[in-house]
Amino acid sequence: MAGHTVEKIGGSTMSRYDVVLDNVIIGKRKPHELYNRIFVVSAYGGITDLMLEHKKTGAPGVYSLYAENDDEWESALTNVARRMYEINSGFSGMELELDLEDADAFVKERVEGVRVCLRDLRRVCSYGHVQMEEQLPAVREMISALGEAHSAYNSVLILKKRGVNAVLVDLTGWKDTENHPFEEVIRRAFAQIDLSKQLPIVTGYTKCEEGIMHTYDRGYSEITFSKIATVTGASEGVIHKEFHLSSGDPKLVGVDKVRPIGKTNFDVADQLADLGMEAIHPRASKGMENAEPPIPIRVKNAFDPDHPGTLICGNDYKSPKPRVEMVTGHKDIMAIEVWDPDMVRQSGYDYRLLGYLEKYRISYIAKNTNANTITHYVAASSHGLEDCVSEIRDAFPTASVRTVEVAIVSAIGSNMKFPGFLAMATKALADGDINILAVDQCMRQVNMQFIVHQNDFDGAIRALHRSVVEGVDA
Repeated sequence: MAGHTVEKIGGSTMSRYDVVLDNVIIGKRKPHELYNRIFVVSAYGGITDLMLEHKKTGAPGVYSLYAENDDEWESALTNVARRMYEINSGFSGMELELDLEDADAFVKERVEGVRVCLRDLRRVCSYGHVQMEEQLPAVREMISALGEAHSAYNSVLILKKRGVNAVLVDLTGWKDTENHPFEEVIRRAFAQIDLSKQLPIVTGYTKCEEGIMHTYDRGYSEITFSKIATVTGASEGVIHKEFHLSSGDPKLVGVDKVRPIGKTNFDVADQLADLGMEAIHPRASKGMENAEPPIPIRVKNAFDPDHPGTLICGNDYKSPKPRVEMVTGHKDIMAIEVWDPDMVRQSGYDYRLLGYLEKYRISYIAKNTNANTITHYVAASSHGLEDCVSEIRDAFPTASVRTVEVAIVSAIGSNMKFPGFLAMATKALADGDINILAVDQCMRQVNMQFIVHQNDFDGAIRALHRSVVEGVDA
């Protein structure tokens, strides 16, 4: 299967499917140029929020209500079906040919099938021999699969009307009683597909032995994308987004001021992921990074099809000239500061402290230490954070433990090793009247992090970008 690409389309982009067809899947291609590509599709924008829980607000969806034994889960599921029917009928407004009867029948079969299954499971669990808590991971998996099955099925119907030999690759395991390892599921699915003559449209969700939601949660579509690329030996992976992977957030810095990165490496992608700004899910990029040879990932703007996008390649790549590739950050950070006069030259103090973060599965983004102070910077939304800090206070009675809401602003690049850069960055923040609370940088110099007050976050991003990106370009 060498010589093909695996391409992933995100949910928000899928919601503008007329543009996806014109810019990504068909475009200006001749008939024979449509093939040797595999497309992995996400659910349409907002559908997964309705099915699970809202990613940003936490508002409960079907799964959350079901898990909480709230009878409103059925109404929520009906609302999901209603929204799917609305999406189906909306394609006529995009002047796309979708067999509405076929598309709606597919939605009805899947949604009502899930409804019956969830009712039966609740009835079985009411007898006490089967515990609902043990079944919830499987429930979350089953509900998650609905969105990708919907968008993939519609895509195939529309493409066939356009004369494209599209084929549905449904990895959701609908009514499949067998469970296979992730890699085997992919191999079986593509065993009989001729990429030179068929265009596979693949569900972003994969039912597998490992439990893709349990392992990766809502990043599963990019994991599927990565696994397909490595198993089929793709020449390149392509991720189609609503925007370019740029030097800064255009909404914050200004559309006219940001620059597409162009080319970078997997190391930089890891730094972005650590801050929550994922070019690609970090576990997905690892599979492609560790392939032999590594499979590069191209991030493209679906609405700017003629632009080559940003190529993420092996870590032997360094920018030919020193530069900052991106200024980004994380606004909602909690600093956990432990100050203890007894800490000085005490071996293992930090090791014991980290044990509490590990217990609550809290990952830190940055860290500062001196003779008697250790500060870990973690996402303020970390589950169990309050209990973790409480246990730290109890375990270190001689220490003063405080938490402070802060933000992290970062300058990231594959080649930032040049004298005076730190001075340039700190001067930019000072000129912007930004007080730097702390600085964090490793010797490899791919990520320079500044800790600032939360209300200084936007100004710090703009000031840093203005100096180390726009100023250098000028």
